[in-house]
Amino acid sequence: MTAVGNGAQATGRPTRLPRSARRKQLLAAAQEVFVAQGYHAAAMDDIAERAGVSKPVLYQHFPGKMELYLALLDTHCDAIVAKVQEAMRGTSDNKERVSASVRAYFDFVDHESEAFRLVFESDLRNDPAVRQRVERVEQGCIAAITDTIISDTGVCRSHAELLASGLVGAAETAAQFWLASGRQVPKAEAEALVAALSWRGIASFPLQGESA
Repeated sequence: MTAVGNGAQATGRPTRLPRSARRKQLLAAAQEVFVAQGYHAAAMDDIAERAGVSKPVLYQHFPGKMELYLALLDTHCDAIVAKVQEAMRGTSDNKERVSASVRAYFDFVDHESEAFRLVFESDLRNDPAVRQRVERVEQGCIAAITDTIISDTGVCRSHAELLASGLVGAAETAAQFWLASGRQVPKAEAEALVAALSWRGIASFPLQGESA
């Protein structure tokens, strides 16, 4: 029995899925294999078997293993950036913005899919295409926070980017440390601790129109 449902009929013959649904199924199977084995140890045979399809079907959608991997990275890199952007847009309360940004990273590393390993622990990070996508996560999150800091405080962009990079770095590093250390601190408490640390620093910068 495969871990990913293949939509097989009672006869054992695979059901013809719409192209978008088949692609989603193949990506889910590939993610399981890549997370479990890493890029280099994973094989297209393993992914096809996990998805319950033939290799020709797999190759109809993805020319090779790298294309599969990059498609997964695009999906998860875009998701974490979108979460941080939403944290900035979702409220005008800056304290809650910091909390929501920290929560985005903790939610990402704590997800049962373990997709964060593809982004933060890839065994292929020296590949230019992979490195570009991983860097895009950091740059996208920093950019979202930078714009908010500039809008609220009026500090110059170079200062705002440095502050934003500190917030992003703290959230990412703390979330990974929390997971690697076995979730010794309850998740909500861990998020609150990191958010409090970050907020106490960024809150010292007055809003535009306020005195320091």
